[in-house]
Amino acid sequence: MSEDCIFCQIVAGDIPNRTVYEDDDVLAFLDANPLAPGHTLVIPKAHHETLGDLPADAGASVFETLHRLTPVIEEAVDADASNVAFNNGEAAGQEVPHVHGHVIPRFEGDGGGPIHAIAGSPPDLSDDELDDIAARIAADA
Repeated sequence: MSEDCIFCQIVAGDIPNRTVYEDDDVLAFLDANPLAPGHTLVIPKAHHETLGDLPADAGASVFETLHRLTPVIEEAVDADASNVAFNNGEAAGQEVPHVHGHVIPRFEGDGGGPIHAIAGSPPDLSDDELDDIAARIAADA
């Protein structure tokens, strides 16, 4: 637990929330500033700032909960679809430094875009640059 982390304070019961699911390792609650009806955050109860900090077993618990809740959330608000995503690090828009997955219900004509719309202008990469990037990732994967 991190004393100055708002999500750790929610886990500890110090800040009220609208819990939709809880087990020993994971807490899911409605986002206090929702982008859509049913916008839900799924967090590990233990404090980990980014996905790279998250142990594999905790990551599996978070993903299992996302997998379980996404269709339930969609049905609860009669959504046509949903975006499921993580902002991983401050430069990516992560505002709370505690890993959290978003389930954002989507509706036909809601004006939102796909995940590809959040990154700005796509880079102009050559085949050599793409090969180099792929090789660096594969070397450490």
